[in-house]
Amino acid sequence: MSATLTYDDVVKNLDDLPSLPAVVMELLNSIDQEEIDIAVLAKKVSHDQALTAKTLRLANSSLFGLQVKVTTIQQAITFLGFQSTRNLITAAAVTGCFADKQCPGFDHRTFWRHSIATAACAKVLARHVRFNQDYAFTAGLLHDIGRLVLVSSFPELYAEVIVYQKDKDCYTLEAERAVIGIDHVEAGLALAEHWNFSDTMRLAIAGHHEPEKPGAGFLATIIHVADAVVHGLDLVQKPDDLVPPVSTVAWQALNLSEETCLHLFRETELQYEEIAMVLLA
Repeated sequence: MSATLTYDDVVKNLDDLPSLPAVVMELLNSIDQEEIDIAVLAKKVSHDQALTAKTLRLANSSLFGLQVKVTTIQQAITFLGFQSTRNLITAAAVTGCFADKQCPGFDHRTFWRHSIATAACAKVLARHVRFNQDYAFTAGLLHDIGRLVLVSSFPELYAEVIVYQKDKDCYTLEAERAVIGIDHVEAGLALAEHWNFSDTMRLAIAGHHEPEKPGAGFLATIIHVADAVVHGLDLVQKPDDLVPPVSTVAWQALNLSEETCLHLFRETELQYEEIAMVLLA
């Protein structure tokens, strides 16, 4: 049996993780604030050419169906709004942030493909229930970020988790708890604290496996269902992937008819391919 990790062990290693560009940290920290000097932020982002290019490719994708081509961050904000642009910048930065470290058996590309698919599905679901689509997209993208924390900080230990999961044919969460004593939800919360994520994002990360828990918040319900749908659709085509059980409370809360589900599946598949192409280029 491996060494058991604690929440404090994870926290101690957070400073060694790659950090996001300063402007992205600023965006994440201000997600619940309305009063922000948009021109200043647009200028700051523009200094990072790779980040700008990725963000603009996303802005011009079918995700938004713009009739015009945007060529600057300021234009993106004008046509898409500040919220959407902020989330695209975050998505572009986070997906390029964690290096593909040596953790045998862990596939970074597969991880991000699942996260991107969940983000796409969460956005479509949010539109259906008239919830903030930008929050849903970002929370979907970041819901499993704790796995990257564990993989980056403890690659040898996490390799044992992957072996255990394969041998026992169990869910990731079960394997993590059995082998290292801490799971990716706790590790994700540690990073959310460290990176000053808004309460909205923290709740979604904390509750996406248990959306019926008191105080989990409605966003956790959306992410929970999106996560299960994406596993069910097998978009990532991961061998032996298990579809997690869906909370009855969460499913009923979203009130999805058969017709809505079919539309959800189709939209998710279409958007996922294009977003993945941009973010993982």
